[in-house]
Amino acid sequence: MRVTQGAFSFLPDLTDPQIRAQVEYCLRNNWAVSVEYTDDIHPRNTYWEMFGMPMFDLRDAAGVMAEIHACRQRHPKHYIRVNAFDSTLGWETVRLSFLVNRPQQEPGFRLRRTESHGRVQRYEIEPYATEQPAGSRY
Repeated sequence: MRVTQGAFSFLPDLTDPQIRAQVEYCLRNNWAVSVEYTDDIHPRNTYWEMFGMPMFDLRDAAGVMAEIHACRQRHPKHYIRVNAFDSTLGWETVRLSFLVNRPQQEPGFRLRRTESHGRVQRYEIEPYATEQPAGSRY
């Protein structure tokens, strides 16, 4: 199963030159860029681990690319994404978010149905990866 989260997720994985072009677009728009990673790709898991600090005053894509490469070396079997934040309205608004790394094998999700009172049915998405303890999921 191929996880589809963020912009460009239905396209083939971006190459480093394509990632750099997107980062340059973000910087041209004065957006702050951050790099995050996780081994729990559940769609509701919005709190990924930050890799380094958000880069607020950065104007060169080389800094972001160095941070991405360092994160890939440290967490090669994790999902890694780049977020771009716009603070022009006085609060941080995510303008762009996309994956830059994914594990070789993506186990996917199971849909669990539970029946409740009356004819109510509830559905829950559960990642197969979380059957393993954190740090050894991929």
